[in-house]
Amino acid sequence: MAFKEKIGVRSVRLALTVLAGSVLFSGQSMADEAIQKVEITGSSIKRIAVEGALPVQRLSQEAIAKSGATSVADLIQALPAMQGFTIGAVAAGSDSGGNTSASLHGIGETYTLVLLNGRRIAPQGSGTTVNLNAIPMSAVERVEILTDGASALYGSDAIAGVLNFILKKNVQGATLEATYGGPEDKGGNAWNTSVTYGFGDLDEDRFNVLLSYRHDEQSKLRATDRKFAASSFVPFSRNGNNYVWDRTSTSASPAGATVAYNSGAPSTAFSPYLAMNGKCPEDSYKTTSNARACGFDTGSTVEVVPQSKRDSLFSKATYKLNDNLNAFAELAYSRYDLTARIAANPIPISIAQTVKDPVTGVDKLVFSNPSAYANYVQPYLTPAQRADVKSVTANYRSTDFGLRASQTVTQTKHMVVGVEGELGAWNFESGLTWSQNSIDERYTGGYQKNQAFKDILANPDFNPFAVTQKPSVQAQIAGAQFVGSVRTASTTMRGIDTHGSRELFSLPGGKASLGIGGDYRTYIYEQSPGSNATGNDIYSFNTKAAYDMSRDTYGAFVELLAPLTKSFEMTVGGRHDTVKAIDDKLNNKTVGKKDSANTYKVSARWQPVQTVLIRGSYGTGFKAPSMLEIAQPLVNASFTAKKFDCPYPGTPLCRAEATQYNAVSQGNPDLQSEKSKQFTLGFRVEPSSAFSFGADLWDVKLRNAVSEITEEQAFADPVKYATSFTTYQEPSTGDTYYAFKKLSVNIGKKEYRGIDWDLSANHKFDFGKLTAQLSGTHMLHANYTKAGSDNVFTSNMNFFGDTNEVTFRNLMKLTTTLDTGRLSNTVTVNYRNGYTDAAATVYNLASKKEEKNFRLQVPSYTTFDWQARFAFDKQTTIRAGIKNLFDRAPPLSLRASSGHQVGFDPRYADPMMRSFYITGNYKF
Repeated sequence: MAFKEKIGVRSVRLALTVLAGSVLFSGQSMADEAIQKVEITGSSIKRIAVEGALPVQRLSQEAIAKSGATSVADLIQALPAMQGFTIGAVAAGSDSGGNTSASLHGIGETYTLVLLNGRRIAPQGSGTTVNLNAIPMSAVERVEILTDGASALYGSDAIAGVLNFILKKNVQGATLEATYGGPEDKGGNAWNTSVTYGFGDLDEDRFNVLLSYRHDEQSKLRATDRKFAASSFVPFSRNGNNYVWDRTSTSASPAGATVAYNSGAPSTAFSPYLAMNGKCPEDSYKTTSNARACGFDTGSTVEVVPQSKRDSLFSKATYKLNDNLNAFAELAYSRYDLTARIAANPIPISIAQTVKDPVTGVDKLVFSNPSAYANYVQPYLTPAQRADVKSVTANYRSTDFGLRASQTVTQTKHMVVGVEGELGAWNFESGLTWSQNSIDERYTGGYQKNQAFKDILANPDFNPFAVTQKPSVQAQIAGAQFVGSVRTASTTMRGIDTHGSRELFSLPGGKASLGIGGDYRTYIYEQSPGSNATGNDIYSFNTKAAYDMSRDTYGAFVELLAPLTKSFEMTVGGRHDTVKAIDDKLNNKTVGKKDSANTYKVSARWQPVQTVLIRGSYGTGFKAPSMLEIAQPLVNASFTAKKFDCPYPGTPLCRAEATQYNAVSQGNPDLQSEKSKQFTLGFRVEPSSAFSFGADLWDVKLRNAVSEITEEQAFADPVKYATSFTTYQEPSTGDTYYAFKKLSVNIGKKEYRGIDWDLSANHKFDFGKLTAQLSGTHMLHANYTKAGSDNVFTSNMNFFGDTNEVTFRNLMKLTTTLDTGRLSNTVTVNYRNGYTDAAATVYNLASKKEEKNFRLQVPSYTTFDWQARFAFDKQTTIRAGIKNLFDRAPPLSLRASSGHQVGFDPRYADPMMRSFYITGNYKF
């Protein structure tokens, strides 16, 4: 398929210079008036879609269907160009609400702009990262992925590239579709159904109305349903040695005990049950770091895939005002309801504490549970230790209350009204947008009411060191369960945009074209704690912070497309943006500073012969920090991802043993925007209609990057990073310990480089047509400076780095389809290379010693998918498929971040294993 121009040379010369794709376009001869100009992601200039100066990958409806993806996140995150995104399974034990994101080339989700019909939609949180669950899957016509920076057109956050979801329009008739599927092993079944209906022909009736609705349900998958995820106590072998990786928790049931001393001697931690019985109870293991303690198997209780359901609706109405102008209105709504369950609540309970006598002023030890101390703690202390006791804490896990269950309801509402068409020589579009993403996070089980649980603690029958609680305590548990909303949060975006393009003057290659536009947006981020969800309402709970922040942004851009010769054209674009300071309405103050940026883009496209295209670009970009990165007060931020020894051993604020320390977070009002420079250089050759090959080298360099001192850095050198530590007082015991403080700073640099490539071939046989498409991303650099430095570089390349993720050097996808009339068969192969895993502390069973900074070599991961499609007629189609055909299990990983799942990394391997699905589609 050679590069061919459509008749109407001038229109072809208007071709968008930032358009590129994995499949070339060949034009067919037609009259000038039949040629329709379209606006493609990455430019404001409307033109005929031909291969252009920047790489744009496209996913058609058929490509989406062949993928077998049941959600937008499944579709996008399986692309070779995608790395570094957030998956929904991370919702287990976090407040992400099942957020799923897109991230191009591992640069990061905050650097990838997501658009709906070419416009921004409300992000989730205080930044600009869009939750892909907000996209109505059944309404998607195609997806365009610009894999080069586009800040010169779109402004902030388009440094890595742009995803544009183009929705259906001018549809007549109805389509019904339903899918049911599930894994071969138990758990994780899913189904969805959708209906799309359109009526009215825009050309004949002057109007068109489209309605599309879809419902999805996903059932939970328990950790114990899969051997590779079934336990936090993980035995494994490497290089002839046998090890144990211990991710159990010393917050256990029955409880462990921690004793602190007045003399400042190291605290003592042990399990009274182990001391009394010589073994650990069910669901617990003797910890590898402390032979006197039992660790609770938290990993076995996690649901590695949470249960969820989703409803999404998209509606668009278009009215033809006259032959040149259309008015339109769009409405998108989605509701995503996710329930995640993790191990029962860990609750430190004070057994004894030293207080100052108000009368004598002398410190004395006061017992809140004298019998528990006398029967379960005192017998296992030396006389010297008994005389030196400062406090005694029971590290209790409330298994009698059941698993911690959190339900998050995420709603996205998106409305646009606008006008598009031609005014004189101008082709233009203008619109008003209102968009909102809101979250309601609710506890539905496993958490304790404050006063009711204090009543349990006051019950003489309550014993945190007992295997089971007595009937009188059990009777109190149901009434002590907290159920209700703990926080609501929303991000609202209001904006107006307009842009247009027109031809200007003649050049040797055709008419030069101009594109101009501008936009104004207001972002409002609000969060409120639940009305009955404070530290006074929930036991051992930190009240969620309250926010009411807003920020305005505005910008304008200009593009000039110049076809200098018949075979060579250039585009020059520039944009100015202003991001205002943050209005903190709760505290009646302005935080941060007004920031402005000028960005530009220069691109070129050269086609020396019809079968060869050479293209390239150079540009700049910027990214404004999120509102919380700038204005967040000091708040609780859960725990460190890993266990650590005390940063300052021998001091009173240490915990008894290596454990997860509390973490807090705070914004930085002095943060400035990050800046980038990037270039692309690529080619495409197509010697025949049966073969095409292309590759694009891309490079992104970031300066002034926002970075954080990692917990590994801080705990490895607490003297150097003393500002990364503060104190935290436990709400339940009143005890104060060290805590890790997260603080963002502008100092870093990032350098990413790689090659996106694709190859397509087809051959016609007597019995059908065979088509093969092979695409991939080969990473060359994934370097960034260590936090706190602007010249000490590290890398994530095939290595679990400081950012708690891996950048894979090679990701590839091969899709092969054999079409034989009404039947087609498609086989898809997905590949990612192996890597060096996160550093972990493991126990060597032979030497009976712990080995720190042990790094596992995780092997490559390849899966095969198969799908058959049979078209009974033009109205009815059935698809049936198998994912992970050869039942490849996720490889062992010792990572301790990004979710509570243990034994594998859910970002890089699917725990479902072999699964089946069937889809029916009927049009009428």
